Amino acid sequence: VQPAQAAPGICVGPVCGDGFSRSAKHSFQLRLRLSDQAGHHERVTVDCRDGRISPVSGPVERGYGSAVARRVCRMVG
Repeated sequence: VQPAQAAPGICVGPVCGDGFSRSAKHSFQLRLRLSDQAGHHERVTVDCRDGRISPVSGPVERGYGSAVARRVCRMVG
């Protein structure tokens, strides 16, 4: 049995992010969908000023999730 593959997008390790959108109210916030190779998915908000992800905990590993979020923030400026 093969493990489920993460969604295409920006990947760091086993976690990928896609579905990026900027907050209409706060230009420093991005919304994105995180997924991992175990099949976990969730929508998170990242504060690009300091790289914090909200919610703080969830089914996708936060170390890799934070790295994906920081990379996306750097790319969108």
